[in-house]
Order: sequence, then C-alpha cells, then structure tokens
Amino acid sequence: MTEYDEFAEALIDQLAVEINEEKENSDLASKIDEDSSFNLTFDSLENASNEIFPWVKNQIKDFTELTVPETTKIKFPELIELKKLKGKRIFTTDDAREFVDSLVEAISKEDVGKISSLMKQDTVKYLVYSTYAKNYISKISVTFGDYLEDTIYLNKLFFSILPKIKLYSQGPPFESGYEKIKSSYIGAVKMTMLEESIHAIQHGLYKSNKEAVKKVNEVYEDLAKIILDLDDSTLSKIFDYMNLDPVPDEFPIAKRANLYFVLNPEYFILGTLPPDQMATKEGQIDTKLAEMIPQLPEIYRRWLKPRQQQHAAMTVIQGMASFAIRNILKDDSDFKNYLSVFKGTDLGSFMAQKNMGINFAETIYGKLGKEAFKKLIDEPPDTLELKDSQLYLKRITE
Repeated sequence: MTEYDEFAEALIDQLAVEINEEKENSDLASKIDEDSSFNLTFDSLENASNEIFPWVKNQIKDFTELTVPETTKIKFPELIELKKLKGKRIFTTDDAREFVDSLVEAISKEDVGKISSLMKQDTVKYLVYSTYAKNYISKISVTFGDYLEDTIYLNKLFFSILPKIKLYSQGPPFESGYEKIKSSYIGAVKMTMLEESIHAIQHGLYKSNKEAVKKVNEVYEDLAKIILDLDDSTLSKIFDYMNLDPVPDEFPIAKRANLYFVLNPEYFILGTLPPDQMATKEGQIDTKLAEMIPQLPEIYRRWLKPRQQQHAAMTVIQGMASFAIRNILKDDSDFKNYLSVFKGTDLGSFMAQKNMGINFAETIYGKLGKEAFKKLIDEPPDTLELKDSQLYLKRITE
C-alpha cells in the first residue's frame, strides 16, 4: 500500500460515522415501508416546498422589503448529487475547480483508488481541499438545504425519511403522533425555505464571500507548495524546533502534510487570534521559524485581509438570515413543533441563542428598521465594525 493509499483510506475512515448513519437511516426507511401496520404518509417534499414558496416570498418581502428574485428555482437532489453540490460550495482557485469536483465525487462514492490517484496527481491541491470536502460531506446528514447560483437545493433524503422514522420510532398507534410529526415536518420545510430564500437576496454578500475564499485558498495552495518543497534537513529542524510529534522518514508526504496543517494560518493564527480580533492585531511569526521558512511572514500577510473579508461576509450572511427567521417564525405553530420534535428544544431556548451575526443584525434593525437589510447587503460591515456597531452606523449614515 502506498502512502497515497493510506491517506485515501484514512479520509474515508474519518467519514465512517456519517456514512454508516446514512445507510442505517435508508435501511430503516425501507423496513418501515415494508411494515404493513404502518400506512401513514407525508406530503412529498416537492409538493410541500412548492406550496410554501409563495408564502415564504411574501414573508421575506413584508419583513425585509426585499424581493426574492423570480429566477430562484427549487431542486431536490439525491444524496450523491447533494454531496457533489456541496463540492461546488468549495470556492476554489480557477485552476483547482476540476480537481475538487473530481475529489468530491470520489469521496461521495467512497472510491479509495480514485482518491489516492488524485492525491498523487496533485498533492498540493489535495492537502488544501480534502479537509473542505471531508467537512462539507460529513454535514450532509444534518443539512436541510443549500443555496447556490439562483437555486435552492433541498435534502431529499432527509425530508423524505426523517419524519417517517420519527413517527415510527414512537411506536403504535402511529395515528396518535401523526399530526405533530406532520406539523414539525412542515415547520422544517418552512424554516429551510426561508433561510435559503434569504440567501437568494444576499447576492452582494455572497459574491464578496466567494472572492475572499478564493484568495484565501490561493494562499493555502502556495503554503502547501512551500511545505512540500522543503528539503528533509530543514523539515527535521522545524519539527525539532516546534516539538512536533515525530513522523518516520519513510512517510515523507505525511510528515509534510502534518507541518502544512500545523502552519496553516486557519489553525496557527486563529488558534490564538480569532477573526474578530484580527481587525486590530496581526499574528507575530516566530523569528526562528521565519528564518527556516522565509516565505511564511508574507504568506500570513496575504492571508489576513481576505480572511477578514470572509469572516465579515459570512457573519452577516448567517446573522441576517437567523434574525429574519426568528422574527418571521416566532408565532408559527409548525416551527414550534419542529423545534420540539427535531431539535429537542422550545421557542424560548431557541430565541435565547445568540451570536455576533444575530446581535449585529438585531442592533442595526433596531436603528434602521426594515432599511437595515438592504444596507447590510449593499454596504456590509468589516470585522472592526462587527465588534462595534456604532462605527458601522456612523459610516453608513454620514
């Protein structure tokens, strides 16, 4: 077995829990279908979402005074297609697009041979993008939907089997819990359609995020190439200096991969300096380390600004959507049942959950009312303004 094969097998092993969960849910759904004592059905995802979509558009228009584009479509991909779609959400450099699409497809199909071949073909791109692919695909089982390029994608596997499994697990008589499960299913569709439809009006923010991520990944590719090109002597000195766990010399790729992940600024810098502090500070690179890898300070300097832009854009994208959903669905009985059945919580607990994005959107809405949403999209805050909303309000109202 080559070193590339070991990497490929390790990647699939890291996804074993999610892969097994997908199979178990599918098997259980098939078992339920074969049980003659269970003859209750739920409205198809296609019918439910298409019926709800006009309501969603009206609610968003009423709350934000913004219109969901008429070009927005709804699609219902099967599991493999949904995984490949998640690969499209990895915003690569132009040169890496085809590689990443092939890698995501190979991971989706659990094709260890193809994964190994792709790593051998371009180890730089594999190091940069395999973690993205793993993280995106591992979240499929809890992904209700996604939005990309004028299209809302809904997780057909999740919506088609989870309500049925929830009801079946309660045991007979199944009719007693049917209406609540049905309502919770509709609540989940409402929430998902609202979230993804709000993303459909955030074109400017999405474009800003995409361009920032592409620049970040360009830096990561350059860092991976620098690390892979290190000679053995320098590599050993760095491992000794940083007190890294030793890797046998017969695994040269693994040794360099370990160093790449250690020095990746997402971990090396953000471990001590989160994005909301990067607005006013910069990570200091150890002088001795910079002597051994002279390109490192410039790598981190190039990474900082686009990573700040990415952080700011995603904070607003997610915060605005969460704030709108909370306000639109706070009195919705289907949504309350969704929280109870699928999330094991209640509306009060849900509303109490806050983060930087929600708090910021709430503050700007409190000052500007419905005008806040257009302002946040057209004139988004930077990382410093996210920490101090008064700075943002001063800038946009001057």
